[in-house]
Amino acid sequence: MNPFNIKKADLDHAPVIAEFNRRMALETEDYDLPYDRILAGVKNLFANPQYGFYIVAVHDNQIAGCLLITYEWSDWRNGVVWWIQSVFLPPEFRRRGLFRAMYEYIRREARQNGAVGLRLYVDHENRIAQKTYENLGMKQARYRMYEDML
Repeated sequence: MNPFNIKKADLDHAPVIAEFNRRMALETEDYDLPYDRILAGVKNLFANPQYGFYIVAVHDNQIAGCLLITYEWSDWRNGVVWWIQSVFLPPEFRRRGLFRAMYEYIRREARQNGAVGLRLYVDHENRIAQKTYENLGMKQARYRMYEDML
C-alpha cells in the first residue's frame, strides 16, 4: 500500500511548493532564488492553468514532494507532451518509492487526458535521478537542450 496521497496541488500548497523550488535550485545549481519571486511564479501558474499544474505527495499531513507539469504542443504527434519539471522531494522522503508513485500518477493522468508523451530534463551529472528515470522505463532522448533565458 502506498503511504503517500498523491493529488493535484491547490493554491494552499503554493508556499511549500515555492520553498521546495527554492531548495531545489540551491541544491542542484547552487542558485539562491528569491522566495518572493518563486512564490509569485507558483501562484501565477494557479491563476493560469493553461500553462500546467502541480502535483503534491502528502504523508501524515506533510507535503513530501511536488512536481510541475507543463505542456508542449507536438505537431509531429498531433498532441500534447507533458513536461515533468521542478521535481523536489526532501531528503527524508527520497529512495522510498515516492517519485515512482508520483510518476505513475502522472502517467495515468496523461493517458486519461490524451497526452501523447512525457518528457523531462535532468542535469547531466545527476546520475541518481537518471537511473531512477531509466528504472521507470523512460529513455534518454536524442536531443540536447539549448536555451537563451531573457
